[in-house]
Amino acid sequence: MGEMPHCWAALHCSGSGMRYKLLQEGDIQVCVVKHPRTFLSKLLTSKFLRRWEPHHLTLTDSGLASATPTGYMESALSYSTIEDVQLLSWDNAPKYCVQLSFPGGTVLLQAANSYLRDQWFHSLQWKKKIFKYRKTLSNPSRWDVVLKEIRALVDMALTSPLQDESIHQAPLHIISTLLAEVRDAIAPLLENNHPPPGLCEFFCKHCRERPRSMVVIEVFTPVVQRILKHNMDFGKCPRLRLFTQEYILALNELNAGMEVVKKFVHSMHGPTGQCPHPRVLPNLVAVCLAAIYSCYEDFINSRDNSPSLKEIRNGCQQQNDRKPPMPLRLLRPEPPPMPASLLPTPTLSPPPTLPLSPPPPSIVNSSEILVELERNNTANALRRGPAGGDSEPNLIDCLLVSPALNTLSIQLPAQADRVLGCFALILKMLSDYDDWRPALASLLQPIPFPKEELKYVIQRFAEDPRQEVHSCLLSVRSGKDGWFQLYSPGGVACDDDGELFASMVHILMGSCYKTKKFLLSLAENKLGPCMLLALRGNQTMVEILCLMLEYNIIENKDTQLQIISTLESTQVGLRMYEQLCDRQRELKELQRKGGPTRLTLPSKSTDADLARLLSSGSFGNLENLSLAFTNVTSACAEQLIKLPSLKQLNLWSTQFGDTGLRLLSEHLACLQVLNLCETPVTDAGLLALSSMKSLCSLNMNSTKLSADTYEDLKAKLPNLKEVDVRYTEAW
Repeated sequence: MGEMPHCWAALHCSGSGMRYKLLQEGDIQVCVVKHPRTFLSKLLTSKFLRRWEPHHLTLTDSGLASATPTGYMESALSYSTIEDVQLLSWDNAPKYCVQLSFPGGTVLLQAANSYLRDQWFHSLQWKKKIFKYRKTLSNPSRWDVVLKEIRALVDMALTSPLQDESIHQAPLHIISTLLAEVRDAIAPLLENNHPPPGLCEFFCKHCRERPRSMVVIEVFTPVVQRILKHNMDFGKCPRLRLFTQEYILALNELNAGMEVVKKFVHSMHGPTGQCPHPRVLPNLVAVCLAAIYSCYEDFINSRDNSPSLKEIRNGCQQQNDRKPPMPLRLLRPEPPPMPASLLPTPTLSPPPTLPLSPPPPSIVNSSEILVELERNNTANALRRGPAGGDSEPNLIDCLLVSPALNTLSIQLPAQADRVLGCFALILKMLSDYDDWRPALASLLQPIPFPKEELKYVIQRFAEDPRQEVHSCLLSVRSGKDGWFQLYSPGGVACDDDGELFASMVHILMGSCYKTKKFLLSLAENKLGPCMLLALRGNQTMVEILCLMLEYNIIENKDTQLQIISTLESTQVGLRMYEQLCDRQRELKELQRKGGPTRLTLPSKSTDADLARLLSSGSFGNLENLSLAFTNVTSACAEQLIKLPSLKQLNLWSTQFGDTGLRLLSEHLACLQVLNLCETPVTDAGLLALSSMKSLCSLNMNSTKLSADTYEDLKAKLPNLKEVDVRYTEAW
């Protein structure tokens, strides 16, 4: 039988379907024959070839070494000296041998059986080739050669009969080392420039396939930090956003998971109480919301079978190229309506009018996300964006929620759920930074996302005493629900019997919203929830109902009696209602005709002094009150609004501010003269004066009045004759 060609032997072994574990070490018989090549065949078939040595060989990264370096294996055999590795298959040759050729001789390795022989053969081949590629790619000379060698290396890893984790890891390590050198070369450029789209795609792929690579930490971290600090518009380069998303997901794959992500977010904010980079927060929010949107992308596009973003990016827009719509299983939910897990926003379009007997809701089996089945063809048309580009359908248009409309529930795949959890937790982290919370509150107003993560964020807004934060809980526009409406009892997001809603009311009432306008809104839209919570003993809601009675918000007598019955049903309500009755009796006495028409409080008088004075008798005739140079604040507005005949009010050089000004504007419609000289009022409070149509004299000297607000007041106050705006911006 003649010589079996080496290539045929390798194909035979691979084609047989056999798989072998990569050998790192093992026992084997060794024989070394030093000879000229012309005598090789004769020597190998000679009967006098009988001297074999047992060795325990180790296949290192650089060569073949024996645990007992004596005899044939006194010196290690480097892979660089091995010219060829073959299966020995001549007639009369020793059985189960692998032949290693080196200059001037041959090493024969004899295994115990054919399987071990083949395992040694493939392992030696692999080690030798990896050694060669590592050496070649460590000193690349030409880029075309590098690419050719990399392709060959990858092809070898994919076609090898060896079955071991290191078979794929070794090539990746070699390529990663090469990339590290490229990284060091381009690092100075990436410090001051964003990576181009092609490089972003490569970075994204590396993050997905090797999230635990040191390249992610060492190379990508400064790049992502620069993107978040300096990017002005992800719409112009969406791949920067995708790369940032993949980087964060790669961090989440590390052993510490979200702790690493948390440290990264903290590094972006900085150690001080104020983040020095204004673009970090909006960029992080944009990345999070885009990632959250992507979790629902397949479902959204399946609803009308329009092309998905992935299909648009890949140029696959034909009907037969797209996946069929997601199959839905219809169920009938039990009343009461299931609370929505995905919340809408104040900017959502109003729901279409429903027939008197709506059809039963359609539900897909899930416990996580509720989505409205839209019936508006216009909304569907708007949802279909132009085919092409990186513009995404609006999540709000795609995932509307309304408790009155049919709802559709979906369950996310496990991977999408992990992505959703990661970025929703980042939003929670962002809400823990005091300096970021105001901007975050405004950014999240039009955004729906899962309720558990959302509830924590909204609770943070409701606990923040700053007006610019908790004011975002209210509707942005008239007729558009805000978080305040959504979390009220009976709202689509309420799952805690109104506890979060009560917290919102408490913070809003404690701020500058203790006004008729706010109370009127509650009476018109949320009177039922307020009475329900008051019936359960919630002190904030009891106070709300008492204020509605005190300010005559409720005109219907039956409703007034129902509120009184609600207050009297609990101890706290009964106590506060009795206090209200006492105040009303005092108010009647205060407003009874009689008393002085002019009154001036001594300098340094306080809010308590004013309250004590007004409770001492009747002031129904009081028309002119001077509090100039006293220590009164906005708190005294509670007393001032009780004066029915007041026409002239002097607050010169007091601490009366915007909150009090808003309250006056709603209750003292007959006020004609108002002196606010040297008070801390700003545009926010001065704009409220536009409702006081009787004003004919207004002193705003030395206040924070702006020119725009002054023009607005002049246009809305037709009777205004005397105005003092000296030492203001409008002067």
